[in-house]
Amino acid sequence: MILSRRWSPSITHLFVAVLICFVMIVPSAADDSKLPLKLTYQVESGPGTGHFHRLVRDQEWSAAETAVIVCDVWDLHHCLNAVRRLEQFAPRLDRVLSAAREKGATIIHSPSDCMPAYEQHPARKRALAVPPAASLPADIGAWCSRIPSEEKATYPIDQSDGGEDDDPAEHAEWAAKLKAMGRNPGSPWKSQAKQITIDAEHDYITDRGEEVWSILEQRGIKNVILTGVHTNMCVLGRPFGLRQMARNGKNVVLMRDMTDTMYNPARWPYVSHFTGTDLIVAHVERYVCPTITSDQLLGGKPFRSPDDKRLHLVIVMAEDEYETNRTLPEFALQHLGHDFRVSYVFGNPNDRNDIPGLEVLDDADVALFSIRRRVLKPEAMASVRRFIEAGKPVVGIRTASHAFSLRNTTPPDGFVDWPEFDAQVFGGNYQGHHGNNLKGTGSIHPALENDAILNGLARDPFPLGGSLYQTSPLAEKTTMVASGKVDGHPAEPIAWTFTRADGGRSFYSSLGHKADFEEPSCTALLVNGLYWAAGLPPRDDATVASRRAEFEQQWALLPVPASWETASAGALKNYDGIGWYRCVVRIPQPWVHQGGLVLAIPNGDDRIDAWVNGHALYRLDRSPRTGQRFVIEPAMIYADDANLIAVRVSDPGGPGGLRQTPRLHSGDKQLELAGRWQFRIGDDVAWSNIPLPAKFGGSTDIFFEP
Repeated sequence: MILSRRWSPSITHLFVAVLICFVMIVPSAADDSKLPLKLTYQVESGPGTGHFHRLVRDQEWSAAETAVIVCDVWDLHHCLNAVRRLEQFAPRLDRVLSAAREKGATIIHSPSDCMPAYEQHPARKRALAVPPAASLPADIGAWCSRIPSEEKATYPIDQSDGGEDDDPAEHAEWAAKLKAMGRNPGSPWKSQAKQITIDAEHDYITDRGEEVWSILEQRGIKNVILTGVHTNMCVLGRPFGLRQMARNGKNVVLMRDMTDTMYNPARWPYVSHFTGTDLIVAHVERYVCPTITSDQLLGGKPFRSPDDKRLHLVIVMAEDEYETNRTLPEFALQHLGHDFRVSYVFGNPNDRNDIPGLEVLDDADVALFSIRRRVLKPEAMASVRRFIEAGKPVVGIRTASHAFSLRNTTPPDGFVDWPEFDAQVFGGNYQGHHGNNLKGTGSIHPALENDAILNGLARDPFPLGGSLYQTSPLAEKTTMVASGKVDGHPAEPIAWTFTRADGGRSFYSSLGHKADFEEPSCTALLVNGLYWAAGLPPRDDATVASRRAEFEQQWALLPVPASWETASAGALKNYDGIGWYRCVVRIPQPWVHQGGLVLAIPNGDDRIDAWVNGHALYRLDRSPRTGQRFVIEPAMIYADDANLIAVRVSDPGGPGGLRQTPRLHSGDKQLELAGRWQFRIGDDVAWSNIPLPAKFGGSTDIFFEP
């Protein structure tokens, strides 16, 4: 077609209209879409406290500088329950990716071990076409078991069984079905889940850390969102996972509602699967990176599994006398993880009238208060009042009776008190306490002999750890559950229930001294009272195992070198027998061949046996002076990767355990294995190994590397 050199007005108008439409459809770099995000993170309330404020900060990311990595969202898995949980959130994850893609973010699909299925896929070819980055971080192609910020952390779950939580009979049927499909029941994945759309024109497919990094660098990506499974294994540890992104300088976050863990509730800390996920998310927020939720891209509410029936319990701690900032988290972990999703709020140790994070009460179903004589800013007190006025369950212990009441003074400017809190919320009447030197005894109220709130609770009198509060007379609509008595004074209520004016349930107990949490009757009473307030049937297992029984039932952390009598704080002071230790070690490739690899254990008077990745080690020699040395064959080792070392100590008497530092030797190189090891008593040769490679089943707190 030949065009005239002279344009008519109609052609000009048409050209302008088309140009305007084009500009509207394809935004320029100057009009780059933004991702307004709320990043949740945790910071220690004070140096060395081990207590964390959970806080939120607003950030706005450029979509063009952001990538979403989809980690190991496989088509099939050896754990049937893992498949079911993924199928629940996969449709929403697909919508998340679509929304991010539309805003201009880069989508990288990383289903590990599945690249053969995508050899001809444009998204795979696009990844392969990206030239290697000019500068690749060290070990970007390797699994990452720990970053420096995790070194002092205690890993929150035992995943050494692989996290398999299927019903055994159902799992056997599932394994048979996978085999009939021609799949390996242990690793049946061959591609990414079909629910996840791969855009052939824009997305990338790769499971290699070097390729992922090169894509990020080529596209100028500063921000990374990790989604997929499983958080405690692949999402954290893969070459493209959270740890590698964090330690190499990317602004990385975990989308915490678009993920899952491999955790078996039959293993420590014996909580629900979903609580196990929460514990791992908390570990991430404290030591690795912040988290976000899918609603920040899609709107609505964060995803929650329909199988997660737990109530959200918020525990608020702000008192300096009774150490409840330590005892309550321990109590919650031991007793509440089955039926409650627990959030913790700690007072600011540098400002007694600041309790950061109280706004989490807006999302809570139940609240437990352990606060002593604090006043708050009006907006913080409003969070407390909103929760209570909504008629929600409230539990108070010890100083909660005078939580927001100052003694003979008024609040400073800008702060408010609530002196009627005890009477209005608990039906209480706190009038001080008897002397600390008067040791009291508690007993169950006889009128409640068959009440459900006493389920599993012994009826025998029990000692009170702290001074007896003076709390009588109680208000109407209270029901006394237990009373306390000291010599020379009338009995006082120490636990009761109360139906508030707003119709809500409250349970209060003046128990809460640190010694009370070591008394089974006191602990069971607190558990049952909390369950009553929440409207749940009481549990049958509201008891406390002995410290020694914990070492018999599970792996616990002990420092090495040290005798197990000393390291267990006396719990094993009379134990002579067999103990097992294990740790995880990354062994560099050159160490494997350069001079013979030897494990040296200086104990000379105990019988020692040792294993690496389940392989029994040959004892090279034994000397009362130098201890015992074991040869590690190269074929036993995963070079440049995590390896499980297990040591069996047979102690016939006297101090037992790894009392001197074990060492790995390779030629002139050595690695001291001084630090935390997992330990348990008893004897089972199965403890020499775990069902999966150590990089998946080992925990960060027992990890050593040169």
